Amino acid sequence: MMIRGKRLLSLAFVGSVAALVSLFGADMAQAGTATEGAADVLLTVTLEGEGAREEQLTLQDLQAFTAESFETATIWTTGPQSFTGVPLADLLAQFDLTAETPGVIIEARAVNDYMVEVPLSDAVAGGPLIAYLRNGKTMSLRGKGPLWLVYPYDNNPSYRTEAVYSRSIWQLDHLTLRQKPE
Repeated sequence: MMIRGKRLLSLAFVGSVAALVSLFGADMAQAGTATEGAADVLLTVTLEGEGAREEQLTLQDLQAFTAESFETATIWTTGPQSFTGVPLADLLAQFDLTAETPGVIIEARAVNDYMVEVPLSDAVAGGPLIAYLRNGKTMSLRGKGPLWLVYPYDNNPSYRTEAVYSRSIWQLDHLTLRQKPE
C-alpha cells in the first residue's frame, strides 16, 4: 500500500511537471523568437543635432570595418589580453567626426546604464577600440562583453590614468554623439 501511494504521488508529480512544461514551454519558445532579432543589435550610435541620425550595428556590421588588434594588460584582468575590434576613430568617421571636430562629446552607455563621457580627442589612430573579441573569442555579457571600449594601456603611458580607466566601459551598447553644452 505504501509503495503504491508513493508511485501514484510520483506519477502525479511527473504529470504536473509535464503539464507545466507544455504550458509554459511554448510561451518561452515564442518569447525567444520574438526577441531574437533585437538581440542581434550590439551597438546603437546616435548623432544628435544637425544631421541627426541613428545607426544600429550588429556584430556583422562591426566586423565589416577594418579590424585592428592589440595586446595589453588591464587592471580588470590577469595577464596580457588580446583585443580585436573597430577603432573608435574609424567608427566615428562614419558620422563625419574626427578627434579635431570641435564641440562634440561622446556619451558611452553600458547595458547596466553606467555612463561615461569620452572626449572626441580620444578617437585617434592607435587609440581605443570597440572590442568585440578578447583572446580571439566573443565576449559574453558576464565576460565584460559583448563590446568593450578598451585602450592600448601598455602602448602609451597616458592611457594608464584613472580618467582613461573610467572611460574603459565594458558591456557597451550605446554611443551618443552630442554637442557640448555651452
